[in-house]
Amino acid sequence: MAKGLIWATAEDLARNRGRVLSLYRQVLRALNSPDLPLNLAARLHRKAQARAIFMVAAEERSIHNIKDLIDVAEYSLSLLRKGEIPKYIQ
Repeated sequence: MAKGLIWATAEDLARNRGRVLSLYRQVLRALNSPDLPLNLAARLHRKAQARAIFMVAAEERSIHNIKDLIDVAEYSLSLLRKGEIPKYIQ
């Protein structure tokens, strides 16, 4: 799995790149869902928050933190698909 023990190597980061980009696109698409109780301004605000979270997370180099961030993104995506808004971006 990971080459580095604590810190991610360039190979680790490259391996996760496609997965993270896919999650990012899916989260932004899920925020456009008509099932969510959001008006246009709130929807745009949530998208800006998601972009900011992904941009800050892009700087992360700890393997454990990267795994946690991916898990959080997958969990949030599952909630968005159910029509719920995750608590950490409410």
